[in-house]
Amino acid sequence: MNSIAQHQCDVLVIGSGAAGLSLALRVAKKSKVIVLSKSLSREGATFYAQGGIAAVFDESDTVESHVEDTLIAGAGLCEKDKVQFIAENAKKCVQWLIDGGVPFDQEESQDSDEEPRYHLTREGGHSHRRILHAADATGMAMQTSLQENVLNHPNITVLERHNAVDLITEDKTGGDSTKVVGAYVWNRDSEHVETVAAKFVVLATGGASKVYQYTSNPDVSSGDGIAMAWRAGCRVANLEFNQFHPTCLFHPEARNFLLTEALRGEGAYLRRPDGTRFMPDFDPREELAPRDIVARAIDYEMKRLGADCMYLDISHKSAEFITKHFPTIHLRLQDLGLDMTKEQIPIVPAAHYTCGGVMVNPQGQTDIDQLYAIGEVSYTGLHGANRMASNSLLECVVYAWSAAKSILAQLDDAQMPENLPCWDESQVSNSDEEVVLQHNWHELRLFMWDYMGIVRTDKRLERALHRIQLLQQEVNDYYSNFRVSNNLLELRNLLQVADLMVRCAMERKESRGLHYTLDYPEMLEEAKPTILVPHHSNRAYPN
Repeated sequence: MNSIAQHQCDVLVIGSGAAGLSLALRVAKKSKVIVLSKSLSREGATFYAQGGIAAVFDESDTVESHVEDTLIAGAGLCEKDKVQFIAENAKKCVQWLIDGGVPFDQEESQDSDEEPRYHLTREGGHSHRRILHAADATGMAMQTSLQENVLNHPNITVLERHNAVDLITEDKTGGDSTKVVGAYVWNRDSEHVETVAAKFVVLATGGASKVYQYTSNPDVSSGDGIAMAWRAGCRVANLEFNQFHPTCLFHPEARNFLLTEALRGEGAYLRRPDGTRFMPDFDPREELAPRDIVARAIDYEMKRLGADCMYLDISHKSAEFITKHFPTIHLRLQDLGLDMTKEQIPIVPAAHYTCGGVMVNPQGQTDIDQLYAIGEVSYTGLHGANRMASNSLLECVVYAWSAAKSILAQLDDAQMPENLPCWDESQVSNSDEEVVLQHNWHELRLFMWDYMGIVRTDKRLERALHRIQLLQQEVNDYYSNFRVSNNLLELRNLLQVADLMVRCAMERKESRGLHYTLDYPEMLEEAKPTILVPHHSNRAYPN
């Protein structure tokens, strides 16, 4: 047991996307940092983000306009002060990325003595062009730049192929307080659970879209941070609002390939199989309506016509324009035998973004002392009932800055935890029943798609909750008797988050934004967040 690695650091960052790496870089000047990545460090939602990052860089645009657009897209449920906070700090945080080497596209024919002018595109819900991008692979450019800076930093250690299992709080180690003191971490190579002692822990684990059968997210998006925070005693909010990206490629060889909203921002049309457009029938903003409206329209047309998919068409633009603005998509489609310069692209909606999450304040602090949550894992109040395009990467970098500032201010007074208990696996054995996990995994993702998808009813939600509870009993029994594995850890977490999602949905007796229920099709006059409080916690929560 003593030969198993025990790690120690000032700041433990769980997650290696835009939020986690940005925070790691900002705190590393004064602290030792460990970054956990449960796969390769690039393998997260950031790397696959195509569209861009929203910030006011155009002189004709204003912070007030960015705020107003976000509030409208959020269907009355955004917290205005939090939206204002993020929009006001957007430009300086994006400039920090630029200073760190992120190559956002610039306008052509600029005077070499001028300040660079960035090419800004427009996406659904935005009234101005305010999306900075790196062609159609913005996330890849951000991830690559941040990762290079992290790997070259002497104070940052990246542990790849390490899954966080659970947070360790001081009361679990014999102490009096409930502050976080570290985490249990499963090393996928040694297949042992190790401990990491830390003064501060930051959850930057992304969302939970892997809970659905069809998703644009990579396999690592399994809600780990939300589940761990809930088990440790944190409140969660608004988990009924799961954003379905309207345009995911419908192709047997590319089930997760997302087609950026910037395509519609640059003039692409949505068409039925007969070639007719349908968005003018649903919203005056047509293809540039917010994502919840577009996704429901596509879902409605597919069900009405009995069609497997709808189509996205930008072939009326010149081939030169298309290949310049969307080179990554063009090449990927070419590999699959599709030519977007000449033909329409088959698409379906897919689970894309978790708008709710772990409740935090403007510094990213959770209900647990010295535990932070930033990025998609968190609920900040920015997204409301529907995330506006390209606000997610922005939220990552603004809260990474805000949380880093808070951590650095406390660092000198924080004590390094000592004598964390080792993981006890003396009562468990190796499993020879991994097939059980595979069956449960597929069942969960299928009924969540059917019962907790784009359109819901009370009966569907009740069925989903019943099935989740049965699967939780099976998986908890499995967890108690067998050594951990990647599938077991992810399924345990996804079942916990699925439970929270469905319970949030059952509490909302209206249709608002991404939550649409046939039993309550109208929107209530008063907009309130859905907040769930852990019953197992004795913690006192703020009002």
